[in-house]
Amino acid sequence: MIQIRNISKTFLQRHQPFKALDNINIDIAEGDIVGIIGSSGAGKSTLIRCVNLLERADGGQILINGTDLMLLDSKALARQRKKIGMIFQHFNLLSSRTVFDNVALPLELDKADPSRIEKKVRELLKIVGLEDKAGEYPRSLSGGQKQRVAIARALANDPYLLLCDEATSALDPATTQSILQLLRDINQRLKITILLITHEMGVVKAICNHIAVIDHGKLVAKGTLAQLLTENKHPILQQFIHTDNIPVPQDLYVKMKPGYAVGLNPILELELTGNISFDELISQLQIPHRLIRVDIEYVGNTSFGKILLHLQGTGPDNDKALQYFNQQGIKNTIRGYV
Repeated sequence: MIQIRNISKTFLQRHQPFKALDNINIDIAEGDIVGIIGSSGAGKSTLIRCVNLLERADGGQILINGTDLMLLDSKALARQRKKIGMIFQHFNLLSSRTVFDNVALPLELDKADPSRIEKKVRELLKIVGLEDKAGEYPRSLSGGQKQRVAIARALANDPYLLLCDEATSALDPATTQSILQLLRDINQRLKITILLITHEMGVVKAICNHIAVIDHGKLVAKGTLAQLLTENKHPILQQFIHTDNIPVPQDLYVKMKPGYAVGLNPILELELTGNISFDELISQLQIPHRLIRVDIEYVGNTSFGKILLHLQGTGPDNDKALQYFNQQGIKNTIRGYV
């Protein structure tokens, strides 16, 4: 549905050229939810603004259903933009207009019939759960409610594409989850393709089917979350992985010895990176053991995270278990012996 082809963008900073985007290529299927991630200044916002030509790229193509937006005149581009909704980090609501009137604004600008506006706005407010807030002004709303108004406004012209520019960055964690669930529901109910940018890995994990990673203006990785977590080839992808050691409980820590001695068994930290599931690992571990702590999350049927395990077999049994982990490519670290 959407093809981003060879998109580059250069700005002048203090009279010096700065390449914000460097030959970006991404395909987005109809009905998909795609996340663009990267650190601050990576080029994410520039890219999403190039998709609807709020920023015009230096060259390349933005193909939507076969139409290259880069080749359109101003009138044709305006027609296309009506079908590309956009929501922003700071909501961009008009303080002098009620919730109803903020949502109605795109329809008014399109000179829609008043009866259609009334019906459409009521429908949208119901979708975002704000039917009872129609007559209120933005100043009386919470941050999450303001973003719901902004989402309703972005849906006013029945877009086929919704662009989300750090849409949850200004919200607390609980509100963020509610907004992400709303976006997921909208995607499934209205079959709207969603392209969002974020630096929050929790957002990507919660909602995105596919991901593109941008670093210093370059596309460094793309694929499903499971693929990226498994490959883990670029430093920025480390942000997806649990990198801190799992703390050893105090009652074990005070008994733990740094080296092996007769009668002691290893406390082992294992890292799962998608090559084997947690359930499969435990089922294959056919020696006495104690699970101390588990910090695992599932992406589809794939497990990622860390496990703290106290092996409690004989010396040869424990050695055999370590050999199995190494054969399976499971990173393992002996934290000590108890």
